[in-house]
Amino acid sequence: MSADALASGGPVSTTGRDRRRVRKSPVKQLLGLAGIIGFLGTWELIPRLGIINERFLPPASEVIAALVRDFGLTAFWISVGETMTAWFLGLVIAVVLAVLLGFIIGSSDFLRKATNSTVEFLRPIPSVALIPLAVLLFGIKIESSLMLITYAAFWQVLIQVLYGVADIDMVANNTARTYGLGRMARIRYVVFPTALPYLMTGVRLAATVALVLAITAELVIGSPGLGHEIALAQSGGAISGMYALVLATGLIGVLINSLMRLIEKKTLSWHSSVRSEVIV
Repeated sequence: MSADALASGGPVSTTGRDRRRVRKSPVKQLLGLAGIIGFLGTWELIPRLGIINERFLPPASEVIAALVRDFGLTAFWISVGETMTAWFLGLVIAVVLAVLLGFIIGSSDFLRKATNSTVEFLRPIPSVALIPLAVLLFGIKIESSLMLITYAAFWQVLIQVLYGVADIDMVANNTARTYGLGRMARIRYVVFPTALPYLMTGVRLAATVALVLAITAELVIGSPGLGHEIALAQSGGAISGMYALVLATGLIGVLINSLMRLIEKKTLSWHSSVRSEVIV
């Protein structure tokens, strides 16, 4: 079972047959490839047939060609680097803060009850609503992007950590206390292993959210990066170039999600949520 199912409180199968790992069948891989080809083919035909004017939606072939040209431009990779820098820094700050606060709050019934209403009030606030505040505080510098990224990613991780800490086995915790393990030792050997699957799920979700906010901040605020380049391409009438940059952000998102899933799988290789995946 995936870490998502574990985070939602679903049961984890531990039967012998379920301990075999998932391997994607050739049929699923072919279906995935067919879906991509079908999407690109539909995209190509829509402007070619005049359903949508090519000025507003260029054919897929033109956009892909523009993306390939971008791959050869230094300015494109500089923008990618600026976006990824903001993404990485914001994600790291959010994860560190969320883990520290999550373990502190989650380890105390008093703090959980005292902060519950505050968390539930702040968590739904959209990060984009903080854009005026970010601009007032930091202007169009990278700090504005970091503020939005950190705020959005922080809640993804914090909530997961709180659920993970609350899910510890009280029998194991009491046994550790009986054997004389101190508070820090219990956190290390009992609480942390229990919360780790939740934490990894939160980090994976936060990584995607962080990229969305990085692009949004650059697009709206004007911070340097791919989002800013998309806005410039749109205002300059380079529609194919604009779609190419949008496609580039999508590819980056796929790579980030794949990387985070790989890290999650490697980190939790000892856990039943990974070992109990079934061959399909």
